Amino acid sequence: MCAAGRRKEAATSIGITVETRARFGYTAPVGTTDDGRVRRLTVHLPAAYAQRLFDARARGAADRDLRAIVAEGLQEIYFKDGGTRADQLRVEFTDIDYFDVSF
Repeated sequence: MCAAGRRKEAATSIGITVETRARFGYTAPVGTTDDGRVRRLTVHLPAAYAQRLFDARARGAADRDLRAIVAEGLQEIYFKDGGTRADQLRVEFTDIDYFDVSF
């Protein structure tokens, strides 16, 4: 399958896998930790995030805008476990050592 076909498949059905090592900081309710720390994550994000990422890239979005989409996906899927915990948690994605997207 060609690259355009793989992007379409990722954006409509299979999603993307993000691997990164970066500092993740948190904004959370009182009584919980907000200490940031470096983590290495490999997380599969649903097709909706792939579509947003590809659309933003096609529009010429800045790196910070692309990182914001990925940070939101990591926040919702990994840290909030798909909406089953940490409802008020907000994640900051900084000090990126590396970042790789595969599909």
